[in-house]
Amino acid sequence: MSASNPMIWQSMLDELLARPTEPEPAPAGLTLADLPTPALLIDEAVMERNLARMAAHLRDHGKGARPHSKTHKCPPLAKRQIELGAIGICCAKPSEALVQGYAGVGSILVTSAVLDAGKLRLLAQMVAKRGVDLAVVVDSELGLSRLAEAAGEAGAELGVVIDLDVAMGRTGTRDDKLMLALARVAEEHPSLRYEGIQHYAGHVQHIADFAERRDASLSLWETVSKRLDLLDAEGLTPRVVTGAGTGTFDIDVGVTRLTDLQVGSYAVMDQEYRIIGGATTEQFEAFEPALTVLCSVISEPTSKTVTVDGGYKSFASDSVAPEPCSLAGARFVFGGDEHGILIPAKGSQEPLLGERLQFIAPHCDPTINLYDYAWLHRNGEVLSRWPIAARGCSW
Repeated sequence: MSASNPMIWQSMLDELLARPTEPEPAPAGLTLADLPTPALLIDEAVMERNLARMAAHLRDHGKGARPHSKTHKCPPLAKRQIELGAIGICCAKPSEALVQGYAGVGSILVTSAVLDAGKLRLLAQMVAKRGVDLAVVVDSELGLSRLAEAAGEAGAELGVVIDLDVAMGRTGTRDDKLMLALARVAEEHPSLRYEGIQHYAGHVQHIADFAERRDASLSLWETVSKRLDLLDAEGLTPRVVTGAGTGTFDIDVGVTRLTDLQVGSYAVMDQEYRIIGGATTEQFEAFEPALTVLCSVISEPTSKTVTVDGGYKSFASDSVAPEPCSLAGARFVFGGDEHGILIPAKGSQEPLLGERLQFIAPHCDPTINLYDYAWLHRNGEVLSRWPIAARGCSW
């Protein structure tokens, strides 16, 4: 592997490991009215219903859950998912995996290829020191060779999952010869453990029409199935076939070879998912919005609008707008970094200055990434503060 300054990487790891990872109980009697706004909230009862529903659904269909922690970036929530039967979690980046692994999460799949020597060394050292069951996806010979070298140097065994691309064009390989070669090397290398394949179709997850979403997803899985047949014929039958997501959770469970689902947003939900169609409903109602952002009304610049203290620095703005939990028909418009402008529906009562309003997040993953912690609450009472320990883990 290319030279990499170990002092830099150790410094970065030390910074990650200095972050709090355990819940902090709230003072007795703390309520939502006491919190400084904007505040990231998770309704504990709603979250628990979502977690239980997904766990039961996958269990009933004989599939494993491998929730994607890039959604919440929160070790306590990852551990709760495992308590409810998940076989492990996914992490998008090595830094996320390091936070989760050192916090006590025992089984992790890194779902994007890693080629940097420093990152791979840290992952391999975590496996050697903490016994984490870690696998990393690969889609190139270079990536596999560097993964093997890091594992050998650390005296660790690392799992290998081959990332397949069918139509998305983001990561993965479409080359069948390369797929077979990677599987063969991983199977035979003493420091590697060949696990199987990953197929994730992120571009399918938010197709609005359920029938179109179903047909698109199953068509892609048919292509994957043919590639699995090639692996079978070479004696490289995958133990793991992982993929899918919240948008196809009730579709992909019918795919025979799929072993586990990388569902993420279901735990807390967001407006992006709420507006797609369900199997029998106009909106996606299988899971409930547990995640909200609490804002305060701070100004009334005109007789037809009010301003809240949450803007681009409080909500992800890459997709739809935040949705007010009350005030039916009201519309949120971003008013800059610090402000949101709320336009009440015609004829409805306007919020009062100082009033507090909750908004469903547009996109949960990047919204959560804006906060250091989330306040867990139930019936208006604040229960605890959960650290978003992997916030900003972009490497």
